[in-house]
Amino acid sequence: MLANALFVSLGILIGMLVAGTLVYILMNRRLALAEKSSLVDAAIADTSLKTRDREIETLNARLHENLLLISKTEADLRKALVSEAALRSSLAEQQNQNKEKLALLDEAKERMNIEFKNVANEIFESKQRVFKAENKEQLGNLLSPLSDRIKSFEERVEKVYNEESKERHSLIREVHSLQDLNARISKDAINLTNALKGENKTQGTWGEIILERVLEKSGLTKGREYEIQVSLQSEEGRRLQPDVVVHLPEGKDIVIDSKVSLTSYERYCSTENDIERAEALKLHIQSLRAHIKQLSDKDYHKLEGVKTLDFVLLFVPIEAAFSVAVQTDNELFSAAFEKNIVMVAPSTLLATLRTIQNIWRYEQQNKNAQEIANKAGALYDKFVNFVSDLEVIGSRIESTQAAYRDAHNKLTSGKGNLVRRAEGMRELGAKVSKSLPQNLVEMPSRDEERFKAPAGS
Repeated sequence: MLANALFVSLGILIGMLVAGTLVYILMNRRLALAEKSSLVDAAIADTSLKTRDREIETLNARLHENLLLISKTEADLRKALVSEAALRSSLAEQQNQNKEKLALLDEAKERMNIEFKNVANEIFESKQRVFKAENKEQLGNLLSPLSDRIKSFEERVEKVYNEESKERHSLIREVHSLQDLNARISKDAINLTNALKGENKTQGTWGEIILERVLEKSGLTKGREYEIQVSLQSEEGRRLQPDVVVHLPEGKDIVIDSKVSLTSYERYCSTENDIERAEALKLHIQSLRAHIKQLSDKDYHKLEGVKTLDFVLLFVPIEAAFSVAVQTDNELFSAAFEKNIVMVAPSTLLATLRTIQNIWRYEQQNKNAQEIANKAGALYDKFVNFVSDLEVIGSRIESTQAAYRDAHNKLTSGKGNLVRRAEGMRELGAKVSKSLPQNLVEMPSRDEERFKAPAGS
């Protein structure tokens, strides 16, 4: 811009100089012509010539001034050109220096960012390791009871399955050994009956012993699934004592009576005379019918303290005595059933008691299954709550990490960060009893040195 203005001014001055020169030449030509044209006019022209001389002198003076001005302008122009060249060189040098400074500044910023990221990552990873360790311990404390419950649940399910399998196999073995057991019971009963001829009380005791042996073989537990010689009272106030009361699920009971007279059956077995045998068998059947009637009249289902079914089990302790009676009198079993009496021998009673034992076992398994289902449901609900809490913990961990980064940035980054301000207050003389960690104090200083280093170079 300055050079252009100087060139324009120089052009104007040169133009003025040229114009003055032309005027001077024209004036000289006119003077020459005037001298040649007429001497007559010499006198007249003399005055004009003097005037012109003065004008020429004036023009010469102006021309000289213009030449001086042009010379000065040329000198100024040369100075301006030299100054412009110097300025251009200085500007180029300054631009180069600025580029170098910007490059150094960018490099310093990059190094600072990398170092800050490294420091932040180190701090964050350190905090994260501590946080993970604490979370691992907390999760372990939460999951340990859950794992123990699951393990206990699995062990209980496996135990129930194994017990059921064992019971199945045990029942099969017991069924196979039932015939041998009945044979032994019948043989022992016959031998004892032969030794106890005519003693009905002793026969009744023997029947109770056989009944108790059958109960023991059934798998039922005395005092829990059945009771012996329970003293009960009827609605009329009579005191009755059934031989056995077997308990069923849902509060039901079955009464078993074993007070059957086997005197006639013993005579039937011991005599060899057909007529006497027939008479003894007839008396045996009559004895059973009489006992059925007596048992029906007791109305065990009306006893207080028990909830019996509509029938009572009449136990005949000798299998053969039961078989010969029902085979000879086809209506004996149905007649007893009409009076709510069910006749049973050791084999049929054992099968019945085994069925009751299985009912109890299934009842217990159902209770266990229900308990397992309830605990499984509670465990599942607990697990759902745990997963929900874990999701909340995860979101809080993310929020905590973000808040930690923001807080750390406010603490150590930027002009006037909290660390720098706190240290400034300490340097101004604030009384303190503790010091900030050295790495936090030095971090802002190192950042400032990185920014200042390029300018000093």
